[in-house]
Amino acid sequence: MKTCALALGLAVALSPMVAEAHGPTRQKVTVTQKIAAAPEKVWDRIGNFQDMSWHPVVYATEGENGNELKATRVLTLGEEDGPTISEELYKYSDEKRSYSYRITDVKVEVLPVTNYSSHLTVKDGDEGGSLVEWRGAFYRGYPNNNPPENLNDEAAVAAVTSVYEAGLAALADELEATQ
Repeated sequence: MKTCALALGLAVALSPMVAEAHGPTRQKVTVTQKIAAAPEKVWDRIGNFQDMSWHPVVYATEGENGNELKATRVLTLGEEDGPTISEELYKYSDEKRSYSYRITDVKVEVLPVTNYSSHLTVKDGDEGGSLVEWRGAFYRGYPNNNPPENLNDEAAVAAVTSVYEAGLAALADELEATQ
């Protein structure tokens, strides 16, 4: 009986430490953009995994294996010698106008995330237009408890949201200007 009481007391005493010892939770971001252009036209612009020239932050894209599964690409950001992000395609459907990819290498100073995966799709919109959806799931850049402010959940969500919004706004501006 004393052993059970001692074990129960120890469990109660240690429970606050256990509750605080959890790691980060998976974060999710979804951004959508209506575009006054036919879905086929939008997909023609963004459906090539090897070409991200539509995103204003991407200076260059280099890759291998086109839109085949396990195709890779390296995005150079900002300028010729800018930071890079390496990615791998793991799902592609021309018919559904969608693809999914994951980041295989990025410095948290560039994008404060880890274990990032994303899905980009073009859906039929209203009156012949399109609805582009870009969603991602990831963990913050600092995997342990008490992350610094620049690597916490809020920083990760804000950074990914900013990337998606900037890309989709630029895409809409480009395609709607040619209508």
